[in-house]
Amino acid sequence: MQKVLVVIPNWNGADDIRTCLDSLRQQTLQPHIVVVDNGSTDDSVDIIEAEYPEVEIIRHTANKGYAGGVNPGFRVAIDRRFDYAAPLNNDAVADKNWLRYLSDYLSAHHGVGIAASKLVSIDGAHIDSTGDQYTNWGLPYPRGRGETDIDKYDKHTAILGASGGSSMYRVSMLQKIGLFDEDFFAYYEDVDLSLRAQLAGWKVAFVPESIVYHQISATGSRIKGFFTLQTVKNLPWILIKDLPAGLFWRVLPRFLLAQLFFVGRAVLRRHGWYALKAITVTLWLMPKKLVERHRIQSTRKVPASYIWSIMTHDLPPQAANLRRLRAAWWKLQGKR
Repeated sequence: MQKVLVVIPNWNGADDIRTCLDSLRQQTLQPHIVVVDNGSTDDSVDIIEAEYPEVEIIRHTANKGYAGGVNPGFRVAIDRRFDYAAPLNNDAVADKNWLRYLSDYLSAHHGVGIAASKLVSIDGAHIDSTGDQYTNWGLPYPRGRGETDIDKYDKHTAILGASGGSSMYRVSMLQKIGLFDEDFFAYYEDVDLSLRAQLAGWKVAFVPESIVYHQISATGSRIKGFFTLQTVKNLPWILIKDLPAGLFWRVLPRFLLAQLFFVGRAVLRRHGWYALKAITVTLWLMPKKLVERHRIQSTRKVPASYIWSIMTHDLPPQAANLRRLRAAWWKLQGKR
């Protein structure tokens, strides 16, 4: 029997934590559950202590974000020699076979380091994610988001990355490549970790039978400017840390155009301060990221051509405004 640990980052999740933990109690493969509380000010921790005594709680006095809310659970999995560690959002509800399907797949495919679930909206009406993609514009996106054909991607397939909101990581892999980068705080730390896994020679797979229902953006939507701050800050770090040199220079021009667009849109939405803060933090930590890049790239086990082959060579499907701008530019150039 494989030993599985589930780690749930929690910040003021009193409205959702019961349904999340109840779904774990019903799993056909029972895990050890760790909730990492990010300094909640509601009664979510009291609820867990009173109603879910089997759950181990790790307390932070401040909000350390998604990455900082998952890594302590990963460390418990490493220290206690679990086989697999599975993050789960506190606003998610797992199908009873969620863990069983992921564990069985990893057990049967030793070259796979990460197994991704199918995330759908809480009402089951549309897809949230069937794995993460990364484009030649330097922009990640969740495959299938917003699509109403829930079964469209229902086959086992290799993918670039897995959503940290509901996936399973081989603990032996985490020991070698490291955990989530806590400088990301939230958003795209899962893409970064997936790319680091790919660079180190591990594969990432989508397991469609493993299903989780997710209340999309329930946490990030509470804080003004949060998405702008995290997006503008984090996207450059993926490019800098994870793309081999030849790919970096191929992607950089498009990425700079996209980043300029994001900053301009933030200014128009009166979120310019958050974009400026993001750029400042990105530049401040750039020396650290360059050191990390050297470590990641110097131990790379796959050719740059492989990474290029698993990237998406287009804008993300959801990038409607960028697509319109590109179409206008092509029209000016006489292209179709």
